[in-house]
Amino acid sequence: MKKIKLEEFTQRSFQEAGFDKAILAFGSTECHGYHLPYGCDTFVSYDLALEVADRLDKTVVVPPMWYGMSLHYRHKPMCISLTNDTLAQVYREVMESLIHWDIKKILVINGHDGNIPPIETAARDIKLKYPDIGLAVLDAWWVTAGNLLPADTFEVWDGLGHGGEGETSIALAMFPDLCDMDWARGMIPDMDPNIKLIWNFEELTDYGATGAPEKATAEKGQKMKSVLIDYLVDFVRRMDKQGWKYTTR
Repeated sequence: MKKIKLEEFTQRSFQEAGFDKAILAFGSTECHGYHLPYGCDTFVSYDLALEVADRLDKTVVVPPMWYGMSLHYRHKPMCISLTNDTLAQVYREVMESLIHWDIKKILVINGHDGNIPPIETAARDIKLKYPDIGLAVLDAWWVTAGNLLPADTFEVWDGLGHGGEGETSIALAMFPDLCDMDWARGMIPDMDPNIKLIWNFEELTDYGATGAPEKATAEKGQKMKSVLIDYLVDFVRRMDKQGWKYTTR
């Protein structure tokens, strides 16, 4: 893999690289059941960011964000969380730092459900303040991967769940040495398909996971990873061609 991590550059080598795009990976530090590591969300989003940047031109990956809004998971140790307001401000300031140094094409890859509201708030604020920048967000890779793969890829609940079949599968594909499938357990809550009932995670499962993690395989995870990377690379290349703006018909 070519050098794409911002933290590995010097001022000279960074300036010589001529980057015009940056990828931000946002995750969390929280329980994902007995079978997945606390850093799962960040490991996944950062892995995707690095793989995507490796296939693109002039794209740097910013150091990942290891803390998210995880207060709804804090009934299990060892959740380390920031609030929505704090995160939104951090996200705004990170994006503004990039813009200040003339990085005006930004892709956010998010790995954690609790980050979606503060990312949306920060991204809207930044786009209003800097209307000429290109800013795109993959806010729920677990949904996108399911949309891109055949309907029969997953066995239970469309692969969904916190530490469920899909997330455990991609973990097995990316960092199998940190997974312990002997302890893979989850529960599936009966949720309304159209109206969101706001929950704290302890209401949904007796474990630190929902879904069916025991159905996970590395093969399913590799399929998820591959379709996500291919789609993201294609998306960025399309955006570069069309100026990171919507086209009309």
